[in-house]
Amino acid sequence: MTTTTLQVRKNQIAQTRWQAVADVPLAQGQIRVEVELFALTANNITYAAMGDAMRYWDFYPSGDAEWGIIPVWGFATVIESLHGEVPVGERLYGYWPTSNRAVLQPDRVTPLGFSDAAPHRAELHAVYNQYVRTTTDAFHTSGTESTQALLRPLFVTSWLIDDFLDDNAFFGASTLLLSSASSKTAYGTAFQLAQRKGIQIVGLTSDGNKDFCKSLGCYSQVLGYGELDQLAADTPCVYLDFAGNGQLRTQIHEHFAQLKYSCAIGATHVESLRGAKGLPGPTPTMFFAPAQVKKRNKDWGAAELGQRMVTAWQAFTAKATDPAQPWMTVEHQSGQAALEKAYTRMLSGRSDPAVGQTFSLT
Repeated sequence: MTTTTLQVRKNQIAQTRWQAVADVPLAQGQIRVEVELFALTANNITYAAMGDAMRYWDFYPSGDAEWGIIPVWGFATVIESLHGEVPVGERLYGYWPTSNRAVLQPDRVTPLGFSDAAPHRAELHAVYNQYVRTTTDAFHTSGTESTQALLRPLFVTSWLIDDFLDDNAFFGASTLLLSSASSKTAYGTAFQLAQRKGIQIVGLTSDGNKDFCKSLGCYSQVLGYGELDQLAADTPCVYLDFAGNGQLRTQIHEHFAQLKYSCAIGATHVESLRGAKGLPGPTPTMFFAPAQVKKRNKDWGAAELGQRMVTAWQAFTAKATDPAQPWMTVEHQSGQAALEKAYTRMLSGRSDPAVGQTFSLT
């Protein structure tokens, strides 16, 4: 058997290549899975753009210092096992390489799942090392795996952003500015924020996506990137930067004299990334979802945190997939050419926000 993987050049992520490697025999305690379905979203572009800074390249090393493998979220089935507690046929949700297969080393196995104990992942954040058995997964619903692959990791981040802001009393602001408002993580955050009293949610987006953002109904106001002057400069506000557009960040920091907090979340505008030094107002701070998970695990316990997320997830997906007015339709494609084309299109910012894309390489 052969494992085929999409790789991108770390310092020029528009460059891609495919690498095919013959599978080697498993070591005792390892399993081999077939990655059957995964999503490609703007979140994956952030993984590539922030690959070095946030160590996303380290989860699945390519073996070549110049090339990296972008992690993706989705579903896989165990096809070989030398681990007594994880049998062949077990279906798992988790964090996979952009590949048709992967090898894991299960540890701390429970009825719910396990963590990957591969030595190279020992220092990486535990949240990304968790693999969940679909048979006991409270998030899992049969027949909706594409929706789960597309929205689940993004919505978990959205939920944690909302929780982080509430936990910090919104830094004394009642107006929140969300860039890249058409992205799934942004509108998932807006969906949660819209349930808070007294909060104004302003979606910032390209002119072409304004109608889509307005149709969602979770933004108090939708503005084009060139319409910041419609908001008073003395508005106490928080900026949630899902785009990573340095020029826009500068404009916001210069326009709003009462910017209370600047939260860096994504990097979808790869062509506009730049540093944050010398900006007026608060220093942009990177939001790291696992840190909020760790805090809430301590505050509430893992079971309570999980239940709160599942309840919110069910409400969100019911709205996002409402047959009468879905926020997203799913397009599934197979093969290397389809994935590479979609990646290139997403990198250039030309993807349709109303379409969610899933893939398989098998």
